[in-house]
Amino acid sequence: MNWEQKRTGGDTTMEKEILHGNFNYKPLPYGGVDRTKVICTHCKGEFSYHRSTSSLKYHLNALHKIDYSKSPTLTKSGGKLRETTSDAACGRSVDKQKQDKLRNAIAKWIATNCRPVGIVEDAGLRNVLRIATNDDTYEPPSRRTVTRRIHELYEEERTTKEAALQRAPAVALTGDYWTSLGNHHHLGVTVHYIDEKWELQSHALTVMKTEDSHFAETCAEHFIHVAQQWNVSDKVSTLSTDCASNTVAAARRLPFEHVPCVAHSLQRSVTVSVHNGAFDDVLATCRKVVGHFKHSPASAAELERQQIEHGQKKESLVQDIPTRWNSTLDMIKSVRRNEQPLRDALATHNTEIAMPTTAEMDNLQRLETLLEPCRDVTELLGGEKYVSCSVVLPAFCHLSRVMESSDDDPTHVVNFKSTFRTALKTRQENDNVAYLKIATALDPRFKDLRCVPRAERAEVWASVTTLLTEQRVAAEQPVEATTSEPPKKKLALLAASPESDSEQEEDSVESGVCRYRAEPTISTEACPLEWWSKHAGSHSRLASIAQKYLATPATSVPCERLFSLAGHIVQKKRVSLSSENVNDLVCLSNWLGAEE
Repeated sequence: MNWEQKRTGGDTTMEKEILHGNFNYKPLPYGGVDRTKVICTHCKGEFSYHRSTSSLKYHLNALHKIDYSKSPTLTKSGGKLRETTSDAACGRSVDKQKQDKLRNAIAKWIATNCRPVGIVEDAGLRNVLRIATNDDTYEPPSRRTVTRRIHELYEEERTTKEAALQRAPAVALTGDYWTSLGNHHHLGVTVHYIDEKWELQSHALTVMKTEDSHFAETCAEHFIHVAQQWNVSDKVSTLSTDCASNTVAAARRLPFEHVPCVAHSLQRSVTVSVHNGAFDDVLATCRKVVGHFKHSPASAAELERQQIEHGQKKESLVQDIPTRWNSTLDMIKSVRRNEQPLRDALATHNTEIAMPTTAEMDNLQRLETLLEPCRDVTELLGGEKYVSCSVVLPAFCHLSRVMESSDDDPTHVVNFKSTFRTALKTRQENDNVAYLKIATALDPRFKDLRCVPRAERAEVWASVTTLLTEQRVAAEQPVEATTSEPPKKKLALLAASPESDSEQEEDSVESGVCRYRAEPTISTEACPLEWWSKHAGSHSRLASIAQKYLATPATSVPCERLFSLAGHIVQKKRVSLSSENVNDLVCLSNWLGAEE
């Protein structure tokens, strides 16, 4: 870099020129340039500049009759001429069709990858696009154009999503509230349904800014508003939320079922069990060790050197965070993997930080064994690309068996298992078990209901039979409403019909349930939706109920992921984004990212 470039902060001549050299930044008396002022190279007029070239283009067209889209060159006399170099002659200008494709691709890239809209004004992106298009005169679309195209993309994708939702027989929602870096409250809602091809669909509905306090009545109004916005009020079967008191109270006011997040219940049971045992001291020791290496670059470098000497992979230690699920297990694993490198690194620096003793390391191994199945179940139930609601009861049954005490368990392990089983059972009573039982029965993997006490299985199938009967009655009501027979005549016909008709209907419903129960169960590794897609014809009535119950997610994790995505978009430098832009960008990123 020469002296002139250093004086101007590294600016090159191309970076100083605007609109192909028709304007230059105003030079400062002591070197450098003023990037808020530009000088016209034709009339030496001075203009304010804030990265928008609209007024500058107007000046060139109105006063100088100059085509600003083409790059001029200097003649011997210093005048501006059209570029006629061999390089420019070889390049071809980008046609309108390709410009439209580039504009759409840039808008999609910004929305999907959480990039700021102002990136289109970067000189680096402009140069890359010019090289890619082989057009030295190509100008990227303006900030305003890209913003408008993002809103158009949102409306196009929303129309597609709305049409798909109208074809769905039933939909399930998840909802949660989130506070942005700008201290604004947002409600995130996702939708889940099984389409006509028996494929599970999941996507965002909204990230809506909320102004009112989150009282139960207000929260209920928010969810109703979202359902009405998307025209699915009569299709919503369930709402899945966390166990916060306001959302639970709001769900009671809504006309659809509430399914509390079972992952929150599971993690709360884990937290209670850990703090109610003899593991607190050894976990506190681990936190001190990890914290020391997290805050000391010299110690962290020494740890990396020791890891290499012991033939291990270089890795950072994991610090557990109360609000991050399974982080305690990850911390234990990282400490146990690096036990010897940690001891040697601490001995080298002669610190006062003490490693866990041999007995404490044994306790860590036991705790790792206890937490591992809990992590597996949490990850299993948190998926949104496969059926999860019907897996809750089998998974909890598995955990209950794993947490049974044995004669070889020490006292603190027995206490942990006992506390965990009690806490999980207590919280499971609030998990809408009746709904989960029906979902389990409609899953061909678990319809033997081994995860349900034997005495309660008949009641589950009775509930399924009742649902079939109600569905048949609801299906016949529109037919009766369109008939031309007078009401009195209809009542007379019903009274005159033989009693065997109703008995035959009941027998038909019960036989349909019996035929389904007689079908062989499938492997737990198989997809239940594939089974239903092949057997929907022979179990048509039951299939429509299965579409409703199997679409419900077991957790509110989809909303957690939505807010994680929103956190990438609403960064510290972008806290002033309008609520409309936040909604469009988050939803588009969710929709388009899922397609890719």
